[in-house]
Formats: sequence, C-alpha cells, structure tokens
Amino acid sequence: MQDLTKGKPLKVILQFTLPLLIGSFFQLAYNFADAMIVGQTLGQSAFASVGATGSIVFLILGFAQGLTTGLSIIISQRFGAEDGPGIERSFVHGLFYSLLVSLILTLGSLMGLRPLLEVMQMPADLIDHSQDFLTAIFGGMVFTVLYNYFSSAIRALGDSKTPLYALIIASIINVLLDFFFILTLKMGVFGAGLATIIAQAFSVLYLVAYSYQKIPYFRFHPGMLRLKKEELVVHGKLGFPMGFQASIIAIGTITLQVVLNQLGTDAIAAQSIASKTDQLAMLPMINLGLAISTFTAQNYGAKKYRRLLEGLRQTMMVSVLWAIFFATILILFHAQFSGLFLANPSQQVLDLARIYYIINGFCYWILSILFISRSFIQGLGNGFVPTLAGFAELVMRALVAILGAHFFGYSGVAAANPAAWIGAVAILIPSLLLLIRSIRKENEAVMDKGARGTS
Repeated sequence: MQDLTKGKPLKVILQFTLPLLIGSFFQLAYNFADAMIVGQTLGQSAFASVGATGSIVFLILGFAQGLTTGLSIIISQRFGAEDGPGIERSFVHGLFYSLLVSLILTLGSLMGLRPLLEVMQMPADLIDHSQDFLTAIFGGMVFTVLYNYFSSAIRALGDSKTPLYALIIASIINVLLDFFFILTLKMGVFGAGLATIIAQAFSVLYLVAYSYQKIPYFRFHPGMLRLKKEELVVHGKLGFPMGFQASIIAIGTITLQVVLNQLGTDAIAAQSIASKTDQLAMLPMINLGLAISTFTAQNYGAKKYRRLLEGLRQTMMVSVLWAIFFATILILFHAQFSGLFLANPSQQVLDLARIYYIINGFCYWILSILFISRSFIQGLGNGFVPTLAGFAELVMRALVAILGAHFFGYSGVAAANPAAWIGAVAILIPSLLLLIRSIRKENEAVMDKGARGTS
C-alpha cells in the first residue's frame, strides 16, 4: 500500500503510473497476441471478425469496468482519510455489486448476442466468427469483472504493482493457450476468446490470494459480511453512473461499427488495425488517468487540496506531451504499425488505416486532456459530469459517423472519434474549471481554520 498524500506530486504519480503502464503493455500484448495469431493464421476475415467485436465488448464489459472503478474511488477516499472500517465496508459492498452485475451481464449478453450482431449488420462472412469469439468472452465474464474489481480496489490503496504481477501471469498463460487452442486444437476464434478468459481466471486467483494474505482491510471476518442500505446507496451513486458512462460511450462506438459494416470488409479490417494502434497511443493517457484519479481521491479524503491541484496540472502536461510524441511517430511509420497484424494486408486496407492515423493522430492531444480531466473529476467523487460528457461523446460520434460516411466515405467515419473527444472536452473543461475554483475556496477555508487554531 502507498500513501499518495506525501512526497512530490508528479514523482508519486509517475511512480504509481509506471507499474500500471507496464501492466497495460502486458494486457495489450495478450490482446495483440490474439489479434496477431488470428490474423496471421486464420486470415483477414477472422481477424476482422474479432476486431469488429470490440464495440460490443466495450458495451458489456465497459459497464462493469466503469462500475468497479467508481466503487474503488470510495475506497481510495476512505484510505486517504485513514478510515479503516470504512475501507472494509467499501470492499464488501463493492464485491457484492461486482458479483451481481457480472451475473446479470453474463445472462443478458449471451441471450442477446446473435440478435445484436444482426442488428449491427455484421457481414455474413464475419458473423459466425464474431459470435464464437464473444460467446467465449461473455461466458467467462465473472472472471473479467472480478479481475477489474480486485485490481481497482488494490490500486485504490496505492498499490499498482500487484495488479501488474497478475497481468504478467495472465499474459504468459494467454499467449501459451492461444497457440495451443488455435494452432494445435484448431479451435479458431473461439479458442482465442477461451484463452483470454482462462488467463483472467488465473489472475483473479492470484489477486484473491494476495488480498487475503497481505491486505487486512480485504480479509473477511463475520462483521464484514452484513450489507447496509446506506452503504449500497453511497456506492451505487458513484459506481453505476461511471458504469453507464462507459456504456453510453460504447453505444457510440457500436453506431460507428454499424456504419463501418456497411462499408465492407476492407474498411472493417482497417478499423480493426487502427483501433489496436489507438490502444497503444492511449495506454499512457489511460494509466495517467487512473493514477490521477487515485491521487485525487486520496488527497481529497485527506483534505490536501493544493496538492491535488498541483498533481492535476503536472499530469495534464505529461499526458499532452505524450500524445504529440506518439502521433508524430505513428504518422511517420504508419505502414510498420499496420503490418503488425496482417501477413499480407491489401493496399486498400493500408491506405484506409493511414487515413485513420492522420485524422486521429492530430487529435490525440485532445484525447489526453479528456482522460486526465475526466479522471480528476471522478476522483473527487463526481459521477454526473463524466456521464454527461459520455452523452456528448455518443451524440458526436454517432452523428459524425453517419453523416461522414454518407458524404466522405471512410474519411468521414475516421473523423467520428475526434469529434466525440471534442464533444466530451466541451463538457469537461468548463466543469473542471468550476471544480478547481471550488477546491481553491475549500483550501482557503482549511488554511484560515488552521491559522485561527494556531493564533
């Protein structure tokens, strides 16, 4: 466990971020392993079918990830306030919500999977592959949700290394099982999904064992197992809006995917390649966002307001600089990035991917501001503003995708994500400025109270 209320803000934020970043690279590595093994061995159609499922996975699992992140913010605030019993209550109530939501999402997603793929107008040569892959992923959803919850809860206490170790375990197991299920057992894309779920199950076992042995707050005793209505309300008020925020954004990406499906397999393959590269660009932004969220929650709980504002400013600067740097590299070496996923991509696919890189790369700096500002606001325990920003993303992404495809083809579709980022930032930045003003007033009040106490 690490107390983020002490030490130089940027230093402790970067120290907290580094294990998160390494862990995300491992997670990305086994996602890339799925994509590369599928693409290199099963061909372009199978690769495109897996890539086309990303928006559906985001819709279902994104809700669970947003929920668990929101629940962990309360743990982090109580840790900053040195409220041990409160941490225990948060852990138990968060675990209850995680198990309940995983059960509901598993049943709902498996029953509605095929109709959803048909509504999305998935091409006939992709729909069966997509269904096979998603059946495996959603069938083991409980492991994915529990992994996200335990990782978020442990990070809330300032420990970003333990989730890294769990990811390393999962990554190694996933790659080995990919080769075994796909190349040896010839299980196709279902094998790729099954490998991911089994790997996540092992990571959950590791985190559960670690939590029981090393974290007293997460060690069950009879008094912890009683659920309280007021605690369920408090946790639900933050967790569920953050879950809905992720799902709202996902609806926009599904709309985007529907439009892409009408443009054909080449456009889908190009978007699948580009979305994987997007993940690489976003890794530092996402993890800096996770770090600033935990940093903000702990310092807000400890009432160290000036410190949390300093951390916000410094983290925002680092995130924007990374966005500019990666965009430059991506645009200069676009062919090398695209060649990672398909053995012999067609020139049409390469050209479409390059269009995406240029349009999106020039806007990565906006995305970096989005991640940091949204995470900071969430760290304060405010779930409404990020949810409102999610609605703005949905509207802008869907509107630009539909109109862009009609007037400009794939180029118009590629502009949908930057439009969504701009829409979200237009909500987040004014809200952020108002919150900063409020925090400064709270800081002045604390300082005045302290001055009166010493006089």
